[in-house]
Amino acid sequence: MKILGIETSCDETAAAVVEDGTTIISNVVNSQVTIHARYGGIVPEVASRQHLITILPVIEKTLSDATVTWQDISAIAVTHGPGLAGSLIVGVNAAKAIALSHSLPLIGINHLEGHICANWLNGTQPAFPCLCLIVSGGHSDIVLMSDHGKFKKLGQTRDDAAGEAFDKAARIMGLGYPGGPVIEATAKDVTPTIQFPRAWLKDTCDFSFSGLKTALLHYVEEHHAVNTPQIPDIAASFQEAVVDVLVTKTIQAAGNLGIRQIMLAGGVAANKALTQRFLKQSPIPVHIPPPKLCTDNAAMIASCGYYHYRMGQRDSYNLDVIPGLNLS
Repeated sequence: MKILGIETSCDETAAAVVEDGTTIISNVVNSQVTIHARYGGIVPEVASRQHLITILPVIEKTLSDATVTWQDISAIAVTHGPGLAGSLIVGVNAAKAIALSHSLPLIGINHLEGHICANWLNGTQPAFPCLCLIVSGGHSDIVLMSDHGKFKKLGQTRDDAAGEAFDKAARIMGLGYPGGPVIEATAKDVTPTIQFPRAWLKDTCDFSFSGLKTALLHYVEEHHAVNTPQIPDIAASFQEAVVDVLVTKTIQAAGNLGIRQIMLAGGVAANKALTQRFLKQSPIPVHIPPPKLCTDNAAMIASCGYYHYRMGQRDSYNLDVIPGLNLS
């Protein structure tokens, strides 16, 4: 069964064909990162206009790369939330038009669940129940997954998400955008020496990175550190603080619940310092998608669509975007 996935929740225009939820036939991503870099962050209006320009060429290339026709496609899966409203509308409307014109089932997908399903595209078959750490620009959640489509949120960020914290930290240090990759590159092979604070939020699975960001700002200002040789150490120390909290709290939650597997999901899961720490410290198996499947892509949406198709989900042409859609 081949599912066409469409993803336009933020600033990547993506489409993919995935077979049986596990095998990527084609996966095309058109990134807008260079467009938004000049602004130091994503401009929603610019993102949605760019999606309008690229959505059809991306879908056409996806079908061409997969050497399939519409007759080979079983259903259309599309992200309908969470994300930027204008961006989501482009993808959902394209999916509706395709589903209507080719008489194909339409399946609306939660972007966060899609990120989790990237773990099924890595040649592995995680066993339930799993503890999922979803870390991205907008989310830092610990979620218990008992089956496909069945989730219980255990913790979330109370302020900045991890990816958002990386972006803001990079701006403070004068490193540019996007923050996660540039901080990781700046911190490469650097041993951190600065002890930035950690918000442990005792007896909860919640996160908080706002205080860490503020501590970084004060340190940089007090030491006049922008464009100085101290920046790599500052970047490494900031990254170390974020990674320490994410890994420690996730492993602790898994231990408290007796969970036997951990899955990482979201763009920040591409961070090598994070993944290496998990593999080193976790006493239970940790599933980590390849970096290209951690960041926004449509293969994860198509994979998720397959499992929802099997569960009987069929959405009408009234399917709407939900920018603040929760995972439940």
